[in-house]
Amino acid sequence: MPGHPAREGTMADDLHLTDEDAGDIHPLFHGAPSGTEFRKLRKRLVREVREAIDHYGMIERGAKWLVCLSGGKDSYTLLAVLYELKWRGLLPVELLACNLDQGQPNFPATVLPEFLERMGVPHRIEYQDTYSVVMDKIGPGKTMCSLCSRLRRGNLYRIAREEGCSAVVLGHHRDDILETFFMNLFHGGRLATMPPKLLNEEGDLFVYRPLAFVAEADCEKFAKAMNYPIIPCDLCGSQEGLQRQQVKQLLDGWEARSPGRRQVMFRALMNVRPSHLLDPGIFDFAGLMREMGESGTFAENPPQLRDEN
Repeated sequence: MPGHPAREGTMADDLHLTDEDAGDIHPLFHGAPSGTEFRKLRKRLVREVREAIDHYGMIERGAKWLVCLSGGKDSYTLLAVLYELKWRGLLPVELLACNLDQGQPNFPATVLPEFLERMGVPHRIEYQDTYSVVMDKIGPGKTMCSLCSRLRRGNLYRIAREEGCSAVVLGHHRDDILETFFMNLFHGGRLATMPPKLLNEEGDLFVYRPLAFVAEADCEKFAKAMNYPIIPCDLCGSQEGLQRQQVKQLLDGWEARSPGRRQVMFRALMNVRPSHLLDPGIFDFAGLMREMGESGTFAENPPQLRDEN
């Protein structure tokens, strides 16, 4: 559906959500609660997604995005907020929703296509039985999430190319990014996480995570308030790996003892000082020189960061 023409004004003006005229909102928001708390939540989600899109330079005017929809709370929130921005003329890209049915037992195959048809959302439903492939390769009782994820990613890249999309858009939120960082720290021995913007190995597709600044709790509140038809994430019979569960519990405990801790840690990921870490691959410690400053004291003359290429 076409959005309204882009308007001039401040971010506060652009995000002034007034739904007095029900025809002036996208169908994804029909039936939205009218209470103050929900309106604040909705406005916060739109603001945070727009900030992530702007901050990481995700917009290429006229581009086409493949918005991946699993049927979980996060992907519903992603789809709704992107359409909110597009509907208000703030996201000049074409959106194509996509669900990859991986052949999991008891997957309700009609839920998403019926929902997307009802909402008037252009979409593609793709069936690929990766579940059987995973079960053949992974023994009983073992976590299958990693292999399943790789197979899903390969299929999504293929679909994006077939549809002429320039980006695959995923519903990972702030908490996912934090958990992945700590999993890499504790179990992988590296400082890394899921970036909000990534170029795939082939160099022909971007991967975007517009919910990067959004808290998981807000996704849950939003999807529940909108009464979207949530599909369980554990239909395959496999729970996420024990490592991620442990990290989630650790972060939950920190947050309970010190409210706001998650957001402080997330901000740290945006405030990296290579000269205060230990990796000579990204900072040339050997090239550090001392110079006499104007005040008569020695001052560091930091070299350029190393080019990763």
